[in-house]
Amino acid sequence: MKSGKAGEIMAKVEITEKDRANAKKCVECPVCKRARVKQKGFAFWFVKTIEGGMCPNCKAYEKVYGRKAHEPAKREIIKKIY
Repeated sequence: MKSGKAGEIMAKVEITEKDRANAKKCVECPVCKRARVKQKGFAFWFVKTIEGGMCPNCKAYEKVYGRKAHEPAKREIIKKIY
């Protein structure tokens, strides 16, 4: 493990091609996409509460992009993906 700024501990995580493929499925998922865009409603609640802990695609999204599946995507990611 490496030590980052202000004493943060950063673990080096290896991202596999399977992780990237699963993350892409999460990006294309209509429920996750709606949760990221709208930030409210049933889809947001579902992804935040249930799917994030159970869905391998959402876990891969978090691993690849460094944010939860329900969190809004950065503009660079949106332009690259959509």
